[in-house]
Amino acid sequence: MRTLLLLFIALCAAFPAASWALPVRVVSQTVGNDEMLLALAGPEQIAALSHLAHSPEFSGAAGEAANYPRILQGDAETILRYHPTLVLFADYSRVELVEQVRGAGVETLVFDRYATIDDTHSYLRRLAAALGPEAQARAEHVVANDLARLAILRAKLAQAQPVRVIAPSTYGVIAGAGTTFQDLCDHAAADNLATTLAGLRGHASPPAEQMIAWPLDVVVLAGQSADGALRPFRSLPPYRFMAVIRDGRAVVVPEWMLGCVSHRRVEAYELLARALHPELFKD
Repeated sequence: MRTLLLLFIALCAAFPAASWALPVRVVSQTVGNDEMLLALAGPEQIAALSHLAHSPEFSGAAGEAANYPRILQGDAETILRYHPTLVLFADYSRVELVEQVRGAGVETLVFDRYATIDDTHSYLRRLAAALGPEAQARAEHVVANDLARLAILRAKLAQAQPVRVIAPSTYGVIAGAGTTFQDLCDHAAADNLATTLAGLRGHASPPAEQMIAWPLDVVVLAGQSADGALRPFRSLPPYRFMAVIRDGRAVVVPEWMLGCVSHRRVEAYELLARALHPELFKD
């Protein structure tokens, strides 16, 4: 008996605990998690992605995501059908859904800090640790690449005069401090007047009357063309009274970029910076 015990201990030492573990199978419930999972995981680790994963208007990785199934129903039964060992949620996922998946004994990871690229890099590393050493190496490569691109962008914009902007919305709110749009402005030499003039935080109702007189240079909109993106605002108060809307002074970015919470936001920084400061990117 003692011999068998010693043999078992020797086997445990020879084969680390991780090698005894079940293969990692991940279901992602949100687009931001989709984008990060696709950057880190091996194909065999991805069980399913969010229902919006294949939609290019919502995801910056829709083409790559098309290779994987989606969870088309937002319930625990649908998620568990893929036999995940890990499910990725965000802090805006339904609390009861997260609890149901946890109650089934499945590990979860909740993406709850994403206002800045540093927040995203921190979560990216947490996700990589749950996936394994290969994913951790990929995460470090992603972070290093992002930081190198950001350094180049900072150097380009060092002498830039901030362009005064807002991101209008048809929902009665605009983005202020602590939002992904503010983070985008911070990296593209843009002055978000919702923050600096109105002192708004989060997505909040703007001061409609005062906003008409704001000294805006351009508005930042999501869409395919300036005309199409501006159309709903030409008849919507208070925007229809604003010179920036009447004059059609808009920068248009792909829809997924304005709400991007993953590492892919660096692409949005670069695109917006080029659009606002074309004279600095001639080379």
